Amino acid sequence: MKGIAKRKKIYVTSGTGEGLTDISALDAALMKAGIANYNLIYLSSVIPEGSRIEIKKLKPKKAEYGKKLYVVIARRDQDTSGEEAWAGLGWSQDRIGRGLFVEHKSESKEAVIRLIRNSLKDMKKLRSYKYGRINYSVTGIKCKNKPVCAVVVAVYQSEDFAQV
Repeated sequence: MKGIAKRKKIYVTSGTGEGLTDISALDAALMKAGIANYNLIYLSSVIPEGSRIEIKKLKPKKAEYGKKLYVVIARRDQDTSGEEAWAGLGWSQDRIGRGLFVEHKSESKEAVIRLIRNSLKDMKKLRSYKYGRINYSVTGIKCKNKPVCAVVVAVYQSEDFAQV
């Protein structure tokens, strides 16, 4: 099949964090996911033809500091002690790599997985493509005394800002 060997990778990474504020908890979660030093550009949830999804913890790259990074992100914040924050991405693709992501958040792992499966079942019905099985990645954290954040991120690509 032409193009399959040249598939573009989309990495799915995740992280959880804690901080004095929701923003610093998000930063800690993004740091654990390996993408805190980028300017994130949020995408909708369409996976381009020729894509291959790989679950991988990313490591920060000094040379990439401040670049734009195109992502699909699931995020859940929590600041109530004893409560949990769960986030997850689900996806399904056809045989040539075309597909869909869904991003969900909830108070439990089971709820996030259920939401992912139900959303993708509905979305697959609306399209004429023959998508395969449903895959997902979820992460969570329990709030103790400080705000927490859970993120799961599909990382498409980075790019420099255009020079003015």
